[in-house]
Amino acid sequence: MLAILLVGSLLCGAVSQAAPRAARSGAAQNRQPTIKFVQNPEAAPDFNLQALDGKPLTLASASGKVVLLNFWATWCGPCRMEIPDLIELQKEYKDNLQIISLLVDVDDVEDAKAFVAGAGFNYPVAVATPEVRMQYGGISALPTLFVLDTQGRIVQKHVGLSDPRLYELEARALLNMPIPFKVETFEDTGEIFLKNASRAKELPGVDLSRLTPEQRMAALHSLNAEGCTCGCKLTLAQCRIYDSACRISKDRAAKIVADLSPQPPENAAPEHNVNSHARPAAVQPVPTPEKTPLR
Repeated sequence: MLAILLVGSLLCGAVSQAAPRAARSGAAQNRQPTIKFVQNPEAAPDFNLQALDGKPLTLASASGKVVLLNFWATWCGPCRMEIPDLIELQKEYKDNLQIISLLVDVDDVEDAKAFVAGAGFNYPVAVATPEVRMQYGGISALPTLFVLDTQGRIVQKHVGLSDPRLYELEARALLNMPIPFKVETFEDTGEIFLKNASRAKELPGVDLSRLTPEQRMAALHSLNAEGCTCGCKLTLAQCRIYDSACRISKDRAAKIVADLSPQPPENAAPEHNVNSHARPAAVQPVPTPEKTPLR
């Protein structure tokens, strides 16, 4: 509870400092911090795993609770940094919240068990199978945390280290508890499920700004229809979302866009009078501009 009060006071304090001017301009409402959830969320893929303590672990076992499904690894520094806060969060909201921890890239299960025991985990930990990882989009970075509502639907996804206070705010919002934030919704265009990349109007590293609406539609259709050859087994659009550093999908996407882009007009050739026998004027030297020093 201390974390929610702290973040609430900090953010509300920042808003209140601008309150006199905001009140005059009517912008106070627009300045209120927000959290966002997916509109029309889809059910999280279920799994049946064995936790490190030997007990069965499924999503169904957390039915009716908000679930934080955390993919991580023991060798991942940011993953280890958030563990103490997740432990405190589980302790604070044990009746309404369930954290489920899925390990990836495990070389030695016994080492993982020793790490979990030493860290004092109070929520279940299991090793994610390759099938589970692919069901959740392949997990391109660690940690990756999915937020599930009480109906088992994925409403948000966080990739990389996030402030655990944000997880608490999201959990409270899903539990209809008061928070100093507005709640807004957004359409999933591949941020949660890669299969929804076909809804995206923009893709990472793909410049569609020069295209007409019709050309943009054609480009997006091609990017969603053609598979990437980098080995990811995804479409070009999905690969751009899943791995924005992939040069293969980036270069191929640029080629598709270039083929559809309006071509710049060619420079008109200079006129040449074949009947002219006049002596050409002397060529005047072109003055060399002075170099401007970089500031």
